[in-house]
Amino acid sequence: MTDQGLVRATACTVVDKLRTGEVTPLDLLDVLEKRIAEVDDKVNALPILCFDRARKRAEALMQKPAAERGLLAGLPVPIKDLTNVAEVLTTQGSPIFKDTVATRSDIVVTQLEANGGVVYAKSNTPEFGAGANTFNEVFGATLNPWDTSRSAAGSSGGAAVALATGMAWLAHGTDMGGSLRNPASFCGVVGMRPSIGRVAHTPSAMIDRNLTVHGPMARTVEDLALLLDAMSGEYAADPLSLPALATSFLSAARSGKKPKRIAYSPDLGITPVDPEVRAVTQKAAERFAEAGAIVEEAHPDLSEAHECFHVLRAFDFAVTKAGLLRTKRDLLKPEVIWNIEEGLKLTVEQIERAEAQRVALTARTLEFFGTYDLLLTPATIVAPFPIENRYVAECDGKKFDNYVQWLGIVYAITLACCPALSLPCGFTASGLPVGLQMVAPPRGEANLLAGAKALEDILAVCGSTPIDPRAPR
Repeated sequence: MTDQGLVRATACTVVDKLRTGEVTPLDLLDVLEKRIAEVDDKVNALPILCFDRARKRAEALMQKPAAERGLLAGLPVPIKDLTNVAEVLTTQGSPIFKDTVATRSDIVVTQLEANGGVVYAKSNTPEFGAGANTFNEVFGATLNPWDTSRSAAGSSGGAAVALATGMAWLAHGTDMGGSLRNPASFCGVVGMRPSIGRVAHTPSAMIDRNLTVHGPMARTVEDLALLLDAMSGEYAADPLSLPALATSFLSAARSGKKPKRIAYSPDLGITPVDPEVRAVTQKAAERFAEAGAIVEEAHPDLSEAHECFHVLRAFDFAVTKAGLLRTKRDLLKPEVIWNIEEGLKLTVEQIERAEAQRVALTARTLEFFGTYDLLLTPATIVAPFPIENRYVAECDGKKFDNYVQWLGIVYAITLACCPALSLPCGFTASGLPVGLQMVAPPRGEANLLAGAKALEDILAVCGSTPIDPRAPR
């Protein structure tokens, strides 16, 4: 018999148990299979399971001495259903690929498995990751476990819900316009967008495609750092990938290092914010003073973010999906069609302007970090919204121009090439989670994790998960 109490343990604790032989990777797969059977029909986070493959991998890993089983030592990890895992269904949330089984794994999966990760499931995502609400025509919607009438956000919504409900200890995701940060905020877990190149992945469509990065999600900052260590490393097949650092991210998170000067901005000067979300995040940011930090209200000039992101995101969709528009238009959701068509209408002058805006915006942000160690903002501008709403159409009385504009507070940080994470920082009056976005300068993950751990200890919000899914109140 395996102990179902293990679902409540931290990933770091479970890895320690794996290393001492107190539990085996096979034990953990049994725990997860039982937990998924208990709760996933209520939230729909992990629609693709591959336990037979996982058990074969676990058995092979167990033939090695414990010291040679990698950083994760056999810990199971789900992979977002945009990313190829050899021999496993990869639908990308699209009817076009509903029967597609990958023949080769993405580099990020290869790296995780080389570091002792065991893939047992694929997590749900919107079609092609488009839109920050996790639903698709293949598997349906993923529901927020804090209130199953609410959205889990996206596009790594399945990953966040799996963590929040104890169906995963760690989870892989991707992030373009907040796709690791938004669902982490909505589900009360920690999600991080690393620096460009920090996590190697298989290039698609463009070698230098960098709006999207792969990254970790977890229930605590230390667990997040552990997974980032297991994901990081240089691969020749990804020319943008960075070498692993000499000092681990987990040791950085545990270093006790505290930031000295912090900026908080409720809106980055570019977006409306729900007043309750603003109040919760501001109160959390101000508590950094308890760690001896100076906290001031400030932000860099990110005023071109909406125009810049709209153009570069549309260009990305055109480059990666125009072929599907030509051949499978009737199987694409309206938002994806709109994205691709916006990209195909672009002129070279528009792309030139957007790239110049990104360069200038990044330079101003770097200069800003000459004064501040970290920048804090709300991770999402609203609390979890009703699942039937495809996106947020307005906030605090302001209507948005398109279905992604409500994500400006996270995609502005994407444009500035900064690592950022969402840390659980409190709850609304109705008990829904709120996330605080924490941002560091490019390649500043170590200091970001140390600062996040310091605030996590002060706020004591992590530990609220995992939960059993809760029906609407």
